[in-house]
Amino acid sequence: MHIQKPFSESCVQNQQVILDVLKPLLKDKKHLLEIGSGTGQHAVFLAGQMPHLIWQTSDQSIYHGGIKAWLDEAGLDNTRDPLSINVSADEWPEENYDVIFSANAVHIMSWENVVDYFNHACPLLESNGYFILYGPFNYEEKYTSESNANFDQWLKNNDPKSCIKDFEKLNKLAEENNMSIVDDIAMPANNRILVWQKN
Repeated sequence: MHIQKPFSESCVQNQQVILDVLKPLLKDKKHLLEIGSGTGQHAVFLAGQMPHLIWQTSDQSIYHGGIKAWLDEAGLDNTRDPLSINVSADEWPEENYDVIFSANAVHIMSWENVVDYFNHACPLLESNGYFILYGPFNYEEKYTSESNANFDQWLKNNDPKSCIKDFEKLNKLAEENNMSIVDDIAMPANNRILVWQKN
């Protein structure tokens, strides 16, 4: 059965700028777990540019067909078929990773989901491993732009539990899970890349 590849325009718009940040940061890393692989486009593009890195995709099982369609077409040696991970409901893998990465995922999650995500993911990270989030974030409970404020309203209209998350709350969660912030990088379109490191 042929599955139509899903397509996200925002992936195309942001994949190069994400790569520009990740490539030097991950040059010595070997095994990345992506939480919320979505369409699979980021996995194919980013893993294709970092062949030294095993890229393990994951998402809720309803998205697996689309992710596999992208992976199968690309035929990369360093990508892996998606694991079924709903951050709050599924068994997490027992493997260890030196990078855990999500793009545009935490603002879709409820706060309870985010807490479960950090609490499950951090123990899987190897010492000095990176926990990396890309997306929009608030600071001191304030929007960084009018477009983010509008986006947040759109999120809440779709799901009252979805919203742009506050950096300070995320950082507190990270610290409770033995991680320290090492970088907070401004990105186009009022997004950021947050990088924590396992102590």
